Amino acid sequence: MRLNLKQIILLFVSPMLFGQVLEEVNPPEHIKTIIFKGSTDDQFPIVKLGETIYLEFDDLSAREADYYYKITLCDYDWTPSTLLKSQYLSGVDNQRIIDYENSYNTLQAYSNYRLSIPNQNVRPTVSGNYMLEIYNDAYELVFSRRFVIYQDLVAVGATVKRSRDFNYINEKQVVQFNIRATGIQLVNPKREVKVAILQNNYWPTAIYNIPPQFTIGNELVYKYDQETSFFGGNEFLNFDTKDLRAPSAVISHIEMDGLYNHYLFPDIFRDQRPYTYFPDINGDFAIRTLQGDDQSREAEYTNIHFSLPYTPEIGLDEVYVFGKFNNYALTDENKMTYNDQSGYMEASIEMKQGFHNYKYVIKRADGNVDLNTVSGNFHFTENNYLILVYYRNFGDLYDSIIGIGSTNSREISN
Repeated sequence: MRLNLKQIILLFVSPMLFGQVLEEVNPPEHIKTIIFKGSTDDQFPIVKLGETIYLEFDDLSAREADYYYKITLCDYDWTPSTLLKSQYLSGVDNQRIIDYENSYNTLQAYSNYRLSIPNQNVRPTVSGNYMLEIYNDAYELVFSRRFVIYQDLVAVGATVKRSRDFNYINEKQVVQFNIRATGIQLVNPKREVKVAILQNNYWPTAIYNIPPQFTIGNELVYKYDQETSFFGGNEFLNFDTKDLRAPSAVISHIEMDGLYNHYLFPDIFRDQRPYTYFPDINGDFAIRTLQGDDQSREAEYTNIHFSLPYTPEIGLDEVYVFGKFNNYALTDENKMTYNDQSGYMEASIEMKQGFHNYKYVIKRADGNVDLNTVSGNFHFTENNYLILVYYRNFGDLYDSIIGIGSTNSREISN
């Protein structure tokens, strides 16, 4: 296969990153609604080796710009693997995304791009952590997203318990699990096996480097309490704009000014209120519209107006609207500002039609982010937990993923 100049330049970007932890890069404001998933509706791309992952995003500049993708295998700690690309990819990446169409009958024009992997050009051949990077035609990184490929070589059983720490008994959830080798021989599991535990598929709070507490035959047991505990948080807030013209229990009124403007009823601090269950999708979103059949190209963009009372708990710190809609990034677009006339913190965010989860977080002056100061922490909260099992045998040059496990706190027990 003959490579063009753009592909050759991108081929030499990755080797310079060895030893550097690859973090997800969020896009500029004209790139919106990044959907990245496997075969399920959850927008967390974790697939079995050979299965397909799907990427979709919108470019609001609507210029039909050229975008290219690059795939990098990473080790357990998200540093680039020392393997050559030919050792973990069949074919060549650095290809242009050719599947795109312009929006149809929308007030906000945009170009919708789609990519699936594997495709006719490239196919991952090993399991592990991967980073997908999207570049523009000026060789600039536009955004990047993590994805995970695994094999079924171990069985993982997991459960959620209440914390035994009386300081957090009503606030934390503890993940306990075991790993049983079924299709692989674990000779020295304390050195060969590592795990990562994620709450609601959110990487920044993932727990790493937890060794097995003990082993029973071919089974590794992790029955920790404090070491594998997470704050429960609270159920996410939500709104649904699938019908552009219909107010709802959370949408107070709708105005038209170039785009539709949906004004949500003011939210409240929930940390001192009793826990109330209402179903959410744990921060995720689902694009849908009643104004057309093609959800990707006919869904409209609208301005969503959020408001939260200003309280002394906020002080001079920064408040953000937080959710998967922008990959939980803290940017100027979703940062709230104080309105001295209403006494509320307010934000207006352009978002695509659909069902969206969100909550409010506070970024303190020292840079720390309080995820649950506004919403509160409750051990009752429904959360998903994912366990990734990594394996590196003696002499191996990369960390494979030999199994996954999942559990939900609906069945929490003492």
